[in-house]
Amino acid sequence: MLRHELPGGYALRLLEEADADELFGVIDANREHLGRWMPWVASEHEPADVLPFIRATRRQFADNDGLQTAIVAPDGRIVGMVGVHNVDWMNRKSSIGYWLARDEQGRGTMTEAVRAYVDHAFTTWKLNRIAIQAAVENARSRAIPERLGFREEGILRGVERIGDRMLDGVVYAMLAADWPGA
Repeated sequence: MLRHELPGGYALRLLEEADADELFGVIDANREHLGRWMPWVASEHEPADVLPFIRATRRQFADNDGLQTAIVAPDGRIVGMVGVHNVDWMNRKSSIGYWLARDEQGRGTMTEAVRAYVDHAFTTWKLNRIAIQAAVENARSRAIPERLGFREEGILRGVERIGDRMLDGVVYAMLAADWPGA
């Protein structure tokens, strides 16, 4: 099983089908918090709804087309997710997405998780570009790429639909040449 330790006792690990109940439970407990920014939250109504996602993460990993991992607390509970979306190997680029349970925020965990992913993308996969998109109004999500030194490249107007709202998204990017240690 793939596992990567983070500071503070947190870790990243692959999802298993047996995680469906727990993953759904975290999503359900954070439905209002996550639903403001994540369009998929509205379609998660029971544990069976997360099984296709878990299976897709396993296929993605097996096909070398990205990597999605659960963020687990020191006690082993799933508290969030972070992942590299599909990899464009020809152009050596991808993007990172993430979410964290409301009561787990403010500890630097997500910053360290995203840092681990960027390190992996640039040093192991030898990618050239990693992008992160966050809703303009989502200050906590935007703080991650800003803290890690990503460059803000612009705003995509009306790029994502959440319920009946269209959100603008800020695009941040990091190039391998600008990443320390790449």
